[in-house]
Amino acid sequence: MAVEHLKRSKPAAEKAEEDAKVRAVVEQTLDDIRKRGDAAVRDLSLKFDNYAPESFRLTQSEIEAAMQNVSARDIEDIQFAQTQIRSFAEAQRASMTDIEVETLPGVILGHRNIPVQSVGCYVPGGKFPMVASAHMSVLTASVAGVPRIVAAAPPVDGKPHPAIVAAMQMGGAHEIYVLGGIQAVGAMAIGTETIQPVDMLVGPGNAFVAEAKRQLFGQVGIDLLAGPTETMVIADETVDAELCATDLLGQAEHGYNSPACLITNSRKLAEATMAEIERLLGVLPTAETASISWRDYGDVILCDTYDEMLQIANDMAYEHVQVMTDRDDWFLENMHSYGALFLGPRTNVANGDKVIGTNHTLPTKKAGRYTGGLWVGKFLKTHSYQKVTTDDAAAMVGEYGSRLCMLEGFVGHAEQCNIRVRRYGGRNVPYGAAAEPLDAAE
Repeated sequence: MAVEHLKRSKPAAEKAEEDAKVRAVVEQTLDDIRKRGDAAVRDLSLKFDNYAPESFRLTQSEIEAAMQNVSARDIEDIQFAQTQIRSFAEAQRASMTDIEVETLPGVILGHRNIPVQSVGCYVPGGKFPMVASAHMSVLTASVAGVPRIVAAAPPVDGKPHPAIVAAMQMGGAHEIYVLGGIQAVGAMAIGTETIQPVDMLVGPGNAFVAEAKRQLFGQVGIDLLAGPTETMVIADETVDAELCATDLLGQAEHGYNSPACLITNSRKLAEATMAEIERLLGVLPTAETASISWRDYGDVILCDTYDEMLQIANDMAYEHVQVMTDRDDWFLENMHSYGALFLGPRTNVANGDKVIGTNHTLPTKKAGRYTGGLWVGKFLKTHSYQKVTTDDAAAMVGEYGSRLCMLEGFVGHAEQCNIRVRRYGGRNVPYGAAAEPLDAAE
C-alpha cells in the first residue's frame, strides 16, 4: 500500500494523555454527585456556568416565557426540521415489528419491542448551543413511545436558551432542566433529592460528557459514545478544493479537538485543499476554534487506489464520512465502519446535523466499528417470550432439555424439564436422571 501522510494530527500518545486527564476529572465529579446530590450539582453549575437558580427544572410558565423569545421564523424552521426527523424515525419504528411464530407444533416463540421507561437527553451548549440535538434525542424518544423523557441543556449567558427550550418542548420532553456538562448527565443518571434518575442517557457532548456516559454505563444504559465531532472527506478529482476545504472546516469549528481528515488519490486536490483551508481560515468567523482543530487534529492522506482509500476509511471509522468520488455507491456498498455517510457533492454533513431527517448523534473514536448512531430502535428493548400450549410439546421439548441440562451437570435445571415430561408425557423419569428418548423408554 502506497500511502503518504501529507499532514498528520498530534501523536496518539498525546491524545491518550488528554483522555486520562478527562477520565480523572469525571470520576471525581461523579463521585461528588453521588455523595452530595443537589448540593454538588449546584456547586458545579455555579462553577462552570455561573448559574444556580432555586430550581434547575423549568416550570411550564418558564418554558412558555422562553418560547416567546423565539422568532416565528425560527419556530417554523424548528417545525420543519422536526417534521423531517419525525418522518424518518416513524419509518424506522414501523420497520421494527413484534413477532410470534410457532416453531414446533405447540411451541410458540415471540418478541416484543418495549420502550425504555425513562430517558435523559443531553443537549450540548458550550460555544454553540445545539438546538438540533433536542430534535435528535427528545423527538426520537417520543416516536419510540418513551413514557418519561427528561431533557437537559446548559444555560447560555446565564439563562435558558430559548430555541433549545422550544425544541425540547416541541419534541415532547416531559421535564426540562437547565443544567450542563458532567453535572447534567450525572444528576440524570445517579439521581438527586430533586431529580429522579433515568434508565438511559442519550445525546452528544464534549469529551467530559462522553466520558461521564462511559463511566455511568451499567448503572444506566447509554446510546453510544458520541464525543467531539469527527469528519472525513473521501474525494477524487471529480470535486474541487473549495468544496473539500469547506466540508472539513465546517465540522472542525465544533471545538478545539474535532478531528478532520481528507483521504484522496489526487495529490493536486490534496495540496489545493490544504491551501484553500488556510485561505478560508483567514475569513471564517469561527477560525479561532477551527484553526486549532485543524492544526492539532487534521490529517491529509494521499493514496494510490480507491481500495486503499476504502481500507483507511474503514480503519479510522470516523463519525461523519463525506464521499465525493466517481463511485459513491461503491463506497456505500463497501464501507462498514462509520457513523453516517454523506454521498455526493450535493449532500453535506451540516444538512444531516440539522434538518434532513437522519439522526446526528453518531459514534466517535472508532465506535462505528460496533455500533451505528442514535435512532428510534435505541430507545426500544427487544424482549423475547415463549409459550408451550400442548402436552405433547411440553413432554417432547422437556425430554431434550433434560438431557442437555445433564450434559452440563445442571441437575436442578434438568428437573425443571423432567417434571414436565412426567406430568404432560406420562413418563416415569427418576428424580435427578436424564429423560431417555421416547422410543428407548418404550
